[in-house]
Parts: sequence; structure tokens; C-alpha cells
Amino acid sequence: MFADRLKEARRIKGLSQAEVSRLLGVTQQAVGKWETGRSTPDPQTVARLAGLLDTTADALLGISQDPAQTGAVGRNAFSRYTECLIPVVGTVRAGYGALAFEEDYGNEYASVKDPENYFYLVVKGDSMEPRISDGDLALVHRQNTLDNGDLGVMVYGTDGEGTLKKYIQRGNAVVLHPFNPKYEELIIKGEELDHLYIAGKVVETKAKW
Repeated sequence: MFADRLKEARRIKGLSQAEVSRLLGVTQQAVGKWETGRSTPDPQTVARLAGLLDTTADALLGISQDPAQTGAVGRNAFSRYTECLIPVVGTVRAGYGALAFEEDYGNEYASVKDPENYFYLVVKGDSMEPRISDGDLALVHRQNTLDNGDLGVMVYGTDGEGTLKKYIQRGNAVVLHPFNPKYEELIIKGEELDHLYIAGKVVETKAKW
């Protein structure tokens, strides 16, 4: 169905729902409804999605007749990268001017271009419910910068533990925003920003344990 093909195309492209919504100029809730089958975008938006995800509208809609058609949706049809084993860690900490990855949970497969620049993090806590649950796996691209609105893994303070939050730039401050309304935003500004470490950008999450 369309919802499954859209989700798979987005996953292989390496984009989050938030990134797709931002690039299309729609709400993330709209993208979520498309991927759960609760609604379907109009034909013009389907065409824009196809261009964004390097596929075709026919492929997304499941009406492609030629199985060899360029951009056909599917793991074997248009995945550009072979699946590689990515290390799974339980904790990210900052100290001595570098990030440390602790608690080895083995490895998990992911289709990425440069596997050495990725790691999986086991999500802890319910601050990102209902979208991301305790025990889910987050695929993280190692980088020390984030764009406004990205989901990222960040460490605040040299003795702090990594946290998965939405990264928001608000004036001269950075806001670490939880999805769960039971939790408050963490606003970091001024000299406090010197103690904020960015471990990477979350490109995918999935239920695991």
C-alpha cells in the first residue's frame, strides 16, 4: 500500500519524517498520517514526494508496470547501499573534550553509505513518547552540528548522559525539546552553550527491545 511504500522510500533515502515535512512545507503530523494510512496526499504532493525521495509517483502509488523501472520502490530495487552492521550503544557521554560510547549491545543492520559514521543508540526513558519509546533504536549519524528542527543526540555538561531531543534554535539560545508534554524543555544559552555537545543527528528510529 502507499503508506508502506512511502515509509520504505523515506527510510532508504535516509530522511526523517520531520525532514520530509520541512522540505515539503507540511506538518510532520501530515507525513505521519500518510505513513500510517490514515490519509493520502493529493497528486501534486505525491509528485513532489517522488522527486524528494528519488523515485516516481507511479512507484509510490504501486502502479509501475516495469519492475526494472528506475526509482521503483523496494529494498532490492532502489537501495543504493548494501546493509552494514552498525554498533549499538546504550550510553553516550562527554568528557575530556571527546564523546564516549558506552554499553555495547552488539550490532544492527542499516543501509548507509558510510557505516563508520553511524551508530545505534538504545533510547532510554519516555520523554519522546508517543513517537519514540523506551527501548527503541535510534540510528544516529555522527556530526557535531544540527539544523533547526533536527532530532539529535546531545550531551549537556561534561558529566551528563546523551539525550535524544528535538534541536531548536531560539534567538541566541538552544532548546532541547521533548515530545512528551509531561517533560519541560531545556533552554541553554550564553556560556552554558559551551557545555552542550552534539553527538549526531537521528536519521531513523525503530522499535527493537
